Amino acid sequence: MSERLTRARTIVVKIGSSTLVDAATGSLSAGWLQAFAADVARARARGQDVVVVSSGAIALGRRRLDLAAGALKLEEAQAAAAVGQIALARAWSEALAGHGLTVAQILLTLGDTENRRRYLNARSTLKTLLGMGAIPVINENDTVATAEIRFGDNDRLAARVAGMIEADVLVLLSDIDGLYTANPRSNPDARFIPEVQAITPEIEAMAGQAGSDMGSGGMATKIMAARIAMEAGTHMVIANSATPSPLSAIEQGGRCTWFLAPHSPAALRKRWIAGTLGPAGTLVIDEGAAGALGQGRSLLPAGVVRVEGAFERGDCVIVRDMNGREIARGLVAYGAEDARRICRARSAEIEALLGHRGRDEMIHRDDLVLLKG
Repeated sequence: MSERLTRARTIVVKIGSSTLVDAATGSLSAGWLQAFAADVARARARGQDVVVVSSGAIALGRRRLDLAAGALKLEEAQAAAAVGQIALARAWSEALAGHGLTVAQILLTLGDTENRRRYLNARSTLKTLLGMGAIPVINENDTVATAEIRFGDNDRLAARVAGMIEADVLVLLSDIDGLYTANPRSNPDARFIPEVQAITPEIEAMAGQAGSDMGSGGMATKIMAARIAMEAGTHMVIANSATPSPLSAIEQGGRCTWFLAPHSPAALRKRWIAGTLGPAGTLVIDEGAAGALGQGRSLLPAGVVRVEGAFERGDCVIVRDMNGREIARGLVAYGAEDARRICRARSAEIEALLGHRGRDEMIHRDDLVLLKG
């Protein structure tokens, strides 16, 4: 099981408030953070991309604002998040800088993963940052969130992010070492579940309520996250954050629960493009471009001879050759109006034609599916 983590190309790690912030003092758990930063550095040294989804802003901010213990009003939680986010971002930046790693801060809400245009923008930013070797540190945008802030949904947000960037593994670090048939703190007969291959009603029934005063998530939100991740082709693992260097502990076979996706993210994405999406338009391409696609290359604007239909950036379009034969489908990087402006143009000419620098490809090969026939 541990090889799934060491061989993953992209890993998303979610860390809860109770892990990062000491419950007694309300201060950052600096020692834990330093050990985890070393884990991240080891993953990067292997050539793996790492994204961190980090809670903790509200827990840090409430101490600095001297807010009383117990549940916070929505506006108090939002104020605490605004103050605590600065401290949280600084802590991550300093911890990872010690290993020569650059940190990028990104604030998202669940809505950003559901709105198509915002989803594409977030995906593009994350992939660009990873391509530059940075470590994106993501938190829920609690200063503007409403229902989400009460739900404690960084588990599900992490799963959405994992699907967004086609991560191979999502790691949820928790105050428990995995899934049990019942709450092991109150039921001595609870059995540990090392592996889950499908989210069944029986698995859902095992989920309990939040087990920490510092955070607001619980096993129920982790099961929701597992369903999202597995449907996106991402394996998920729940592991105990109390273990020093938790990623290293998983690699060494430490106790944890794996939720196994039946297909890879790339395979599911290609299947989704080919069979699920309704095409919004058509790109007609020349013989040279058709040959390039057959060799596994991207579709460049120079190879597009005609644009048909009305579509937006990120929509699925049909790709036809000059004889009208459908040879591929893909997610187009430009809306129809801009696509018409740049068809037959070299990639270097895009900025002059559109007034801004866009992608070099009309359809990137990762967003393209060749059809058999």
